[in-house]
Amino acid sequence: MPVTPTNPLLDFSGLPRFDAIRPEHIGPAIDALLAQAEAAVRAVETVSPVTWASFVEPLDDATERLWRAWGQVGHLQAVVNTPALREAYNANLPKVTRFGSALGQNLALFQQYRALAAAPEAARYDAPRRKVLDNALRDFRLGGAELDAAGKARFGAIKEELSALSARFSQNVLDATDAWSLQVDDAAELAGLPDDVIAAARAAAEKDGLPGWKLTLQMPCYLPVQTYAAHRPLREALYRANALRASEFGDAALDNSANIDRVLALRAELAALLGFADYAAYSIATKMAEDAAQVQGFLRDLAARAKPYAQRDRAELEAFARDQLGLDTLEAWDLAYASEQLKQARYSYSEQEVKQYFTEPKVLEGLFGVIDALYGLQVQPDDAPVWHPDVRFFRLVDAQGALVGQFYLDLYAREGKRGGAWMDDCRNRRDTAAGVQTPLVYLVCNFGRGAGGKPATFSHDEVTTLFHEMGHGLHQLLTGIGELGVAGINGVEWDAVELPSQFMENFCWEWERVQAMTAHVDSGAPLPRALFERMLAARNFQSGMFTVRQLEFALFDMQLHSGFDPQQDNVLALLERVRDEVAVNRPPAWNRFPHQFSHIFAGGYAAGYYSYKWAEVLSADAYAAFEEAPEQVAQTGRRFREEVLSRGGSRSAAENFAAFRGRAPKVDALLRHNGMAG
Repeated sequence: MPVTPTNPLLDFSGLPRFDAIRPEHIGPAIDALLAQAEAAVRAVETVSPVTWASFVEPLDDATERLWRAWGQVGHLQAVVNTPALREAYNANLPKVTRFGSALGQNLALFQQYRALAAAPEAARYDAPRRKVLDNALRDFRLGGAELDAAGKARFGAIKEELSALSARFSQNVLDATDAWSLQVDDAAELAGLPDDVIAAARAAAEKDGLPGWKLTLQMPCYLPVQTYAAHRPLREALYRANALRASEFGDAALDNSANIDRVLALRAELAALLGFADYAAYSIATKMAEDAAQVQGFLRDLAARAKPYAQRDRAELEAFARDQLGLDTLEAWDLAYASEQLKQARYSYSEQEVKQYFTEPKVLEGLFGVIDALYGLQVQPDDAPVWHPDVRFFRLVDAQGALVGQFYLDLYAREGKRGGAWMDDCRNRRDTAAGVQTPLVYLVCNFGRGAGGKPATFSHDEVTTLFHEMGHGLHQLLTGIGELGVAGINGVEWDAVELPSQFMENFCWEWERVQAMTAHVDSGAPLPRALFERMLAARNFQSGMFTVRQLEFALFDMQLHSGFDPQQDNVLALLERVRDEVAVNRPPAWNRFPHQFSHIFAGGYAAGYYSYKWAEVLSADAYAAFEEAPEQVAQTGRRFREEVLSRGGSRSAAENFAAFRGRAPKVDALLRHNGMAG
């Protein structure tokens, strides 16, 4: 009988042992895995002859174990953050980063890959293996393998410092979010708030031994306050606290100002070391887009189309707020509230009314039903060790019952958990001598939980978010590629990664599917057709304002990484210039949005935030194929799976799309879906 390692991070025999991992396991496990990986690297540096079996596979074996274990540590740091766990993570981050940088700069490995690419056997490789080779050669150049010794040392130091800064940025935002709360004694100040939000605030106060209600900046509290609270000073108090997080206006230890400047300076230096004009050029080298000029042209073209609609949205909102709400000036903390009131007045449609129908069990049943309809796959409950009692685990099986993959679902917001929603891979698909290693992914959201014995209810936006993340998950789970480097989202151009996720959102707007995923929290009745029609009528409500807001973020990100010098210019001033160009809603001058912009300072979206809109063009056009043949959902779904999802990064996203649609993508469907056609 096999012996189970005492350190759970060193156990790769089955599913991760999340219930057993402790901070004290991290250092010893990472040290052991780093030693194994470094030994494997030394062994293959001189192996001859160079073949896939003698070179790529042993290198993949050793590095995959390291990245899987470190991925578990990074995941825990994001979902159950504690001081001890954070300390262990931060202590080991430099070692892991140094190894990754050294690997990307290893000239001996670079030469071995070149030798393999030139070997006779390479001519017989299938498309995935050829793509792995092509990507490896490109990534060695981008990783500094051709730099001299001094350049390599500096490149490695920059990567290490950037990793530490990224972690610190994210941790500062988390800590600033968790540190703030507001105790309210007067129930009148809570007027307009949904009952479940008030109940959660009361429970939070009771937990702390306080009277009244405790409000926080966690999204299940913050967003309803901004959207429904009739008490304007309450909206302002939470808006101000949220807008000032991790800035110079709060705890100096959590201020991201210097982190932002340092990250930008280091990224510019890294790009220059490799001969790129700026970080945007370096970033785009691995994307679908040709260059920053093309991206900015794309964004400005969309802005030119969307801004007239956005200006109309703003003018309508100002008039309504003045005439119906008595608000002579529309402040930033009034926008969501006034918009909700206008939506209710215009469409007799309330997000809060709709939310009562989207009960968690029915939403999951509906989501899993879409997966079955599109791909003929069933989602079934499964068992696994988990990191928190909230977490559930599922398996995905085909019509014959064969395992396709598995996923964790962590739905609720809590202290110590990073905000937002995301998918990450825990274990990628891989063909091994023992058979197929099936994929395993995390799906994480930050929704409110049920109260008083009732199931959680989700807003339609939250349902859409869940479908979005499941789309990312399916990209990983349905890959048919057995080579790690191009399985799932590995090797997929970053500006195409959002295609499968945004594609899934469309099914949240089909009547039959919406009806199937609703059951009123009290009566159990499905969503009435009349309410759905009002929902549909309101679908593009303020789509112009929403579009230019996303374009503002994308242009800011691209310009920030295109020749911007933090020593000569000011980040906030740049953001204001971008707003001059595209925005219709201007936050107060004291708003510190960049200090919380984790996507670009602590995530993978630096000089890549545009990919949301870029991929939205792809996803809207892909969904249009289903609109064009509504009676052939299963057949179209099979083609989408075969030509897009299962291909992973084994061929370019442009080739995948063309194989599915029979042509290049068009922007028409996106504009039509957003009510901006014509």
